[in-house]
Amino acid sequence: MRTRFLTLLFIILLFPFLSFAGAGGKISKIVIDAGHGGKDVGARGKYSMEKDLTLDIALRLGRMIKENMPDVSVIYTRTSDEYPTLVDRHEIANKANADLFIAIHINSTADRIERRLVGHKTVRKGRRRVKQPIYEVIRHHEGSRQGTETYVLGLHRNGQKEEAIGEYSETVSEEPGLLNENDPQTDIIVSQYAQAFLSRSVALGTKIQQQFYNQGRQDYGVKQKGLEVLAGSAMPGVLVECGFINNPEEEDYMNSEKGQKEITTAIFKGIRAYKNEMEK
Repeated sequence: MRTRFLTLLFIILLFPFLSFAGAGGKISKIVIDAGHGGKDVGARGKYSMEKDLTLDIALRLGRMIKENMPDVSVIYTRTSDEYPTLVDRHEIANKANADLFIAIHINSTADRIERRLVGHKTVRKGRRRVKQPIYEVIRHHEGSRQGTETYVLGLHRNGQKEEAIGEYSETVSEEPGLLNENDPQTDIIVSQYAQAFLSRSVALGTKIQQQFYNQGRQDYGVKQKGLEVLAGSAMPGVLVECGFINNPEEEDYMNSEKGQKEITTAIFKGIRAYKNEMEK
């Protein structure tokens, strides 16, 4: 409840920026980024890996958007088991002049470390012999946490966001020539674009999380984090954590037809609700 209140407050405070930087404009290109890939497997479960699940969900989401939003083009950062660098990923989005960046990821909690007493050994200390305990260190990878959360860019990486907006100013701005590097007002305008994109990212993330909540999933809300793929992309963007792979129940769910369909549907409905609101 507190998370939802803070998110709502954040949107209200930044609401004036929603009318800036293309709010109300048409959303015609969406980049879908399947996290990890290739040698970078990401989080691991008992029998599956993050890189495979993110690709499955990303491709499903792309197909759903194409089938239900014929006016929207879908661009993937990868369609196979390969690893585009983080820079490659946001460069794909920037060069495509995309309107939204959606990164798909799978969560995992940290391993729980247990030290178990397994015996003693006798060691000599000077003229004395003393017993010392022997411990076995056991890592417990399996966890019980479940649910979803969505990340938007953390403010401490805002400078990189502004650099990306400045570099791709001709595609970001709806008014050609508005962002002129020789104009002292440009820095102010770029900063306003960055704030507007953050506000719109929060709005998109909130709508996606609402759909997960409607499905009965645990909702951890919208959070901020300094993520490279979001910092380097000159557009609104979110990173969606679809579930915890080291929770056996969630791993089974995310690998099932039912689970992948529900996850994809939640993200799609969030995007559609956001698009409809922006295009009013």
